[in-house]
Amino acid sequence: MERFMEKYVDNLPPMDLMRSEKMTFVQLIIPVESAHRAISYLGELGLLQFRDLNSDKSPFQRTFVNQVKRCGEMSRKLRFFKEQINKAGLLSSVHPVSGPDIELEELEIQLAEHEHELIEMNSNSEKLQQTYNELLEFRMVLQKAAGFLVSSNGHAVSEETELSENVYSNNNFAETASLLEQDLRPGPSNQSGLRFISGIICKSKVLRFERMLFRATRGNMLFNQAPADEEIMDPVTAEMVEKTIFVVFFSGEQARTKILKICEAFGANCYPVPEDLTKQRQIIREVLSRLSELEATLDAGIRHRNKALTSIGFHLTKWMNMVRREKAVYDTLNMLNFDVTKKCLVGEGWCPIFAKAQIQEVLQRATFDSNSQVGVIFHVMDSVELPPTYVRTNCFTNAFQEIVDAYGVARYQEANPAVYTCVTFPFLFAVMFGDWGHGICLLLGALVLIARERKLSSQKLGSFMEMLFGGRYVLLLMSLFSIYCGLIYNEFFSVPFHIFGGSAYRCRDTTCGDAHSAGLVKFRDPYPFGVDPSWRGSRSELPFLNSLKMKLSILLGVAQMNLGIILSYFNARFFGSSLDIRYQFVPQMIFLNSLFGYLSLLIIIKWCTGSQADLYHVMIYMFLSPTDDLRENQLFWGQRPLQILLLLLALIAVPWMLFPKPFILKKLHTERFQGRTYGMLGTSEMDLEVEPDSARDHHEEFNFSEIFVHQMIHSIEFVLGAVSNTASYLRLWALSLAHSELSTVFYEKVLLLAWGYDNLVIRLIGLAVFAFATAFILLMMETLSAFLHALRLHWVEFQNKFYHGDGYKFRPFSFALLNDDED
Repeated sequence: MERFMEKYVDNLPPMDLMRSEKMTFVQLIIPVESAHRAISYLGELGLLQFRDLNSDKSPFQRTFVNQVKRCGEMSRKLRFFKEQINKAGLLSSVHPVSGPDIELEELEIQLAEHEHELIEMNSNSEKLQQTYNELLEFRMVLQKAAGFLVSSNGHAVSEETELSENVYSNNNFAETASLLEQDLRPGPSNQSGLRFISGIICKSKVLRFERMLFRATRGNMLFNQAPADEEIMDPVTAEMVEKTIFVVFFSGEQARTKILKICEAFGANCYPVPEDLTKQRQIIREVLSRLSELEATLDAGIRHRNKALTSIGFHLTKWMNMVRREKAVYDTLNMLNFDVTKKCLVGEGWCPIFAKAQIQEVLQRATFDSNSQVGVIFHVMDSVELPPTYVRTNCFTNAFQEIVDAYGVARYQEANPAVYTCVTFPFLFAVMFGDWGHGICLLLGALVLIARERKLSSQKLGSFMEMLFGGRYVLLLMSLFSIYCGLIYNEFFSVPFHIFGGSAYRCRDTTCGDAHSAGLVKFRDPYPFGVDPSWRGSRSELPFLNSLKMKLSILLGVAQMNLGIILSYFNARFFGSSLDIRYQFVPQMIFLNSLFGYLSLLIIIKWCTGSQADLYHVMIYMFLSPTDDLRENQLFWGQRPLQILLLLLALIAVPWMLFPKPFILKKLHTERFQGRTYGMLGTSEMDLEVEPDSARDHHEEFNFSEIFVHQMIHSIEFVLGAVSNTASYLRLWALSLAHSELSTVFYEKVLLLAWGYDNLVIRLIGLAVFAFATAFILLMMETLSAFLHALRLHWVEFQNKFYHGDGYKFRPFSFALLNDDED
């Protein structure tokens, strides 16, 4: 039988999708003059993963550290340009502008010039904006404070009570003060008269400012305030700030000193306001004149700056790609070693076998383009390391491969579950989500994402939208299978339809309308496809659907677990491990199918024969009283002896899994390393795995206890898992029931209840609530719930039968894989 199976498997066509690509370990010896070009061409090809031969060195001890620093500095400048363009509200060119190629040194000079020019323009703009803000504040203070001074005209306030030269010497107001020195310089201050200080402060600080003034002067002051007419832009943050104008009346030099210090502490700007109306008008005219001049200067500066930024924006994407590539090339060159002559770089790495010819062609082209007299030496080497896993995917299979890789990357050449996940994952989702109305909604969403695929793939999406777009084909299959399962369940937003003909049941008489199924009689062949719509609303609807979906869950679960065990056979066959076939695959198949495979057989026979046998009773008493007569629970002739045989096989399978393999491994180890037999030197990787403790170190003793404990854990886990995993598949029934009942509640208790009122407003409210519940609860939360449960069934119940998932991904040096955020 085993020979027949091997012959049959050998005649099967090779399954390239089922396993990762065959990899080979290669060494490159590259002349220094062609190293940069060779690595660049390999980055464009993207099929070689380099090993870091300088892992013992820090980044600052590597050969090309200076070039990496230069690229990092250029990346900083380009990010600065991008920030300035975004801050100015301009759009940079998304697609690189075609133009003559530029050398890295020339680009470095250009970027330095552009940065210096932009920094200088920003500095001048900030100074002009600060001066403009001060003049604007001065104008508002003059206008508002004049009203306070007029209202206090009865006080004996002379011109000498204005601010002294300490106020005029404010650093932020040097130029404006010089304009008014002749008219506004006060004479000797009047120590006994009433004086005032006027200025402007942020609105958020006014309350604390007033309290501090009151405490500092012990209440001997009068504080007047008024909101500014317009907001003022902060030159540093470019945000508009609300401000308040104030005038503080006080008496005495000591109070004046305190008030000035408090103004300085709170960031308030003080401005001199003369009491003479003529002087006020003259100063306002001068301020307005200077404001108009500054506005023109600022506008001209902004236009010049935007013009410079626009010219940079045209080339920004091209420059960023160029710098990113150059930095990646030098980072890769830092992973290579110099040979002893310092004339060649030596690199090692992994590549797929099919890519060897392409890599050699690229290296020859690099030698020719760099005018090197010596070609690049490319040759294959042996390696004891496990190769990386490389599975070629497309836009359809990539999302399913990511689902599998999220659990763990497949070991090299291990059977790839993603091949089967492409079908089983969306199907199990649909079993839980089955409703062809909800499936159509998901289908429309998937079709929108697929129709806009080209546009969305070139845009930078948010994290949620990017995840949704990446799984667009998963969503498509999930929706199609949901429509299919919904047609089987005969549910359209929980409402059944007579799509495939009339019902197989009818009333016995005219009075059976309220009796539901009790008054129904079967008068024609069964409903051709799916659940008969007459079950809807009947008293036996829930027991019938529960029984149907529970049995379907068990059948699907046993089938998928059997598929997982069969894949473990193909793994063992591929790696040449006959021990795993004889002492894992065979007893596992016997144990699982002796119990749950038999249960699946009973379910199918019961459906086909219409028997009323209680399967719970059959399975329970198969263990408790296997020799008792089955009576009315007998489904076929010879059932009792078959059950006894299957029970014995299940009991035999447990020690079959547990004992033989550890003892055989110990015997093989003893024979190999005590000189009785000599194995071949060219052992495969699987041979090393079969004898893990002696694969690389012949002096290490075989740890039998560790191997035995590991095998015992594996056997117990499988036996218990066979029961718990089968029970876990009942989540298919539970979630399908929950989805159906929720949909029914929203339809009957919201939509139909609202429709029972002869009021348009109530009907619209009911329709809105039903649409909201359908969209956010049934189409979002229930979709997420079914997705996560399908994920669990694949990761735990299916993949643990054969999948190790302890490999590592093939990550080639490729320009196409560089992120936009990389420096």
